[in-house]
Amino acid sequence: MLKPALPASLVLALAACSGGAPAPEASGSVAAADVAEPTAAATSTATPSASAQVAQVLTLDGLGELRFGKPIAADSHWKLGTDEASPSCRIATSPDYPGVYAIVNKDGVRRITVGARSTVKLVEGVGPGSSETEVTAKFPGFRESPHKYVAAPGKYLTAPGEGKTGPDLRFEIGADGKVSLMHVGIAPELQYVEGCS
Repeated sequence: MLKPALPASLVLALAACSGGAPAPEASGSVAAADVAEPTAAATSTATPSASAQVAQVLTLDGLGELRFGKPIAADSHWKLGTDEASPSCRIATSPDYPGVYAIVNKDGVRRITVGARSTVKLVEGVGPGSSETEVTAKFPGFRESPHKYVAAPGKYLTAPGEGKTGPDLRFEIGADGKVSLMHVGIAPELQYVEGCS
């Protein structure tokens, strides 16, 4: 649920991105410009399913069959890694979504991260490779903070709610001034910079 104090343009932008009522979100990210599937996760050379080819839009509800706050179905193409350092936080990947991973804990999906190898975008058309100017035009009012690993112009651009009351957006801007990683998730996982931490 969005806070009433948000600027009208931000409310409209987030509502357009959500595709519906926001679900709880998680945080977590891997510090890499091109998200590689964790080695612990199941890998496959399978062709993406028809449903995945259609579901290339990340929203505040989730991505495809992934929904924030919900567990991953047993018959899902998304597979959890088995050697994560923390048993309470695991990384899930799918051959249908190269360059994308999800952070999952006992409460379900907490964050979805999209990297440079992915074609997944937001409803607004923003995704990896978009310029910082495109991001700020679509999402004015996002909080800017220094990037932990990338010198300026590298930075984080985070939604004002920071995932504290439901799923929110966070963009990582690389040294080239473009989105290197895009996250949708719930606090505290939305702010994670190294996988599950």
